[in-house]
Amino acid sequence: MDWFTAPHYGVARLVFQRGLAVVYLVAFVSAALQFRALIGSRGMTPAADFVRRVPFRAAPSLFQWRYSDRLFAAVAFGGAALAAALAAGLGDVVPLWAAVPLWLLPWALYLSIVNVGQAWYGFGWETLLLEAGFLAAFLGNGTVAPPLPVLLLLRWLLFRVEFGAGLIKWRGDRCWRDLTCLDYHHETQPMPGPLSWFFHHLPRPLHRVEAAANHVAQLVLPVLLFAPQPVATWAAAGIVVTQLWLVLSGNFSWLNWLTILLAVAAVDFSRLGLASAPPAYGPTPPWFAVLVAALTVLVAVLSYRPARNLLSPRQRMNRSFDAYHLVNAYGAFGSVTRLRHEVVIEGTADERITEGTVWHEYGFRGKPGDVRRLPRPYAPYHLRLDWLMWFAALSPAYARPWFTALLERLLTGDRDTVRLLLHDPFPDGGPAHVRARLYRYRFTTWRELRATGAWWHRELVGPYSPTLSRRP
Repeated sequence: MDWFTAPHYGVARLVFQRGLAVVYLVAFVSAALQFRALIGSRGMTPAADFVRRVPFRAAPSLFQWRYSDRLFAAVAFGGAALAAALAAGLGDVVPLWAAVPLWLLPWALYLSIVNVGQAWYGFGWETLLLEAGFLAAFLGNGTVAPPLPVLLLLRWLLFRVEFGAGLIKWRGDRCWRDLTCLDYHHETQPMPGPLSWFFHHLPRPLHRVEAAANHVAQLVLPVLLFAPQPVATWAAAGIVVTQLWLVLSGNFSWLNWLTILLAVAAVDFSRLGLASAPPAYGPTPPWFAVLVAALTVLVAVLSYRPARNLLSPRQRMNRSFDAYHLVNAYGAFGSVTRLRHEVVIEGTADERITEGTVWHEYGFRGKPGDVRRLPRPYAPYHLRLDWLMWFAALSPAYARPWFTALLERLLTGDRDTVRLLLHDPFPDGGPAHVRARLYRYRFTTWRELRATGAWWHRELVGPYSPTLSRRP
């Protein structure tokens, strides 16, 4: 079965699986530390209410049978412990027959979380983790050579991630075609990083180079992943470089890191002189070969709709076509906002609101607030509330299911909600009144930064929501 195995990809498999386990670890810890305020029993959009409305076939999840905060915490922390064990090499010290279900378990646990997570889990990197995690279970372990069909399926996944993102940009906002999108993107992206201010102030000709390089990375290099080696390796290396550029310029949770791992899976390290001769793997068990063949057929069948989506002029990004998130459509930033708006939440302890009322601002961990605070690096950790606050600024209708609930919980000083924030101006209890206002933010210039020490400049646009008051 020489055609079936790819022994030279042993290092690539090792790096991919261990790195994927680390991403799983981050994802489970993120879920464990944030769920109570978001989808817990007293959360803004309780998962228990969701599963009563949505049947199992539409959102398969362990929590369809029973939901409790204690069970969710057990799933999240249990998944984190399992992911840590896999990152340490557990999958390579057990027999092959045990390694497959061992890798499927974190996939099943995280699927259970995503499928009840509602808007808080409606991001492309959630489905990307699930799809990559499902394929990882069929890569085998150190007892057998990596199966070539699964390595090709990983390339097919990477192709859809990159090519889908490239197509939706080319078909979407005109600024991608005239190479001006990067004049705005570093400033208006959902969650800027500590270097985003500096990227924004690069000379405009370099922004054109950035945009052109993005088109090459997302529309040319993915095609070359299916070329013979060493072309595929160099194409994957090019994708890694562009993803590292994105890591430096923004905060996109684990999207970039997982894309890097997928690219690594296409690298033949022996051709780079970074690996010795492949080890003497044992023979591939027939049952495992049949399992891989069945997986290949399943993915081929399920790929019809994502492939059709790629070819469609009405291409949709970050779409799952099956409830198990096995084969998905991806894409990002088909349009780029030119202006940045932020929702700023304030509270006051004054019982009566007058013209002299002093309002105190709540501080968020990742999203811009205090103009003197340099954005922090949080990726690959995912600050879910901060991300949805960016969408809230774009569309109040999008935030309607949860935003009022957020204000109500701040009004009562809800401990779980306050823990998601960087700064609570009312540590001894909630305020008497709370309100939200919309501001226009922009990066300061070099001159403004030197004069004021502020990274941002902001101007009030107007009220975002009615003022809520604490009930007597």
